[in-house]
Amino acid sequence: MILVNGYDDRVTGAVSRPNLARRASAEALAAFALVFAGCGAVIANVRYDEALGTVGVSLVFGLVIMAMVYATGHLSGAHINPAVTIAFTLSRHFPGRDATAYVVAQLAGATAGALVLLAVWPAQPAQLGATVPSVGVGSALVYEALLTAFLMFVIMAVATDTRAVGAAAAIAIGGTVGLDALFGGPVTGASMNPARSFGPALAAGEWQHFWVYLVGPVAGALLGAAAYQVVRGS
Repeated sequence: MILVNGYDDRVTGAVSRPNLARRASAEALAAFALVFAGCGAVIANVRYDEALGTVGVSLVFGLVIMAMVYATGHLSGAHINPAVTIAFTLSRHFPGRDATAYVVAQLAGATAGALVLLAVWPAQPAQLGATVPSVGVGSALVYEALLTAFLMFVIMAVATDTRAVGAAAAIAIGGTVGLDALFGGPVTGASMNPARSFGPALAAGEWQHFWVYLVGPVAGALLGAAAYQVVRGS
């Protein structure tokens, strides 16, 4: 169950509030899992002659997000993504005083995941899963913004609206990540997440057009959050 504040469970009715350090630690662990599993799949696909393919890699990204939402949603809210945290904060669904700790934890966890991959694969196959556009930067920016907008729209639905089916939140979010990766992965890497792009970029030293993966996801998350607020109404 993904939660905007990280402590109120709409499904069970239980109320608990881990302290900020524990919630940030959960975010770091989830981001670590995302990069280690997702980017690990990208590496394995290249290293072993397309053994997974686009569908397989997309499935890994979707499944690891689904698993981490189930595992950490009741602890931290399972943002796992600085763009999501920023959008929740600016739409007043998450306290601004906690946002910096979440973003730092997400970046740290993603970096740790990428560094483990670097230790295992020092030759850096697939640039450790670093996201580099296969199209022009303008087109890549549009893709990343819209991919993230789709994702944030779904997250807003399951995380902020009591009319949504809360128990299916992880499936909906993981499914959206997998869907976006299926058609956006070959174009931009379908990052949708500045932390997911930052970790491999740092570990591999690959910063080509990295700004796209900062601006696009943040703008897209804000767009998706605003769009849901509009269609949700009061």
